[in-house]
Amino acid sequence: MEQRALILFAHGARDPRWAEPFQRLQQITQAQSPQVRVALAFLELMMPKLPELVRQLVQDGCTDMTVVPVFFGQGGHVLRDLPVMIEQLKKEFPGLQLKSAAAVGEDADVLNAIARYCVTTLAT
Repeated sequence: MEQRALILFAHGARDPRWAEPFQRLQQITQAQSPQVRVALAFLELMMPKLPELVRQLVQDGCTDMTVVPVFFGQGGHVLRDLPVMIEQLKKEFPGLQLKSAAAVGEDADVLNAIARYCVTTLAT
């Protein structure tokens, strides 16, 4: 049976509190997609790093993974660093289905949700 994983990929920071909203996002996403393993990986400063997580997921039997950059925009990390990591991992695991989505901040629904939140702050 094919096991799927959804990897939320964030930048990382020195302060561990920075990861708390991403951990909540992981929990919410997992609750909405119980048939898929939802995991959180970081580019730097926090663990697990993306390559380490992918290796662990492969070891656990996952054969189909989608990486979702939880970045506001398509900056250098998403446009340059992530594709290099993805290609290296595809070479390391030739049978692995591994793809990357656009940065979450590029999605119209995400931007509309953020705009709604911003507007609601006017009422407080």
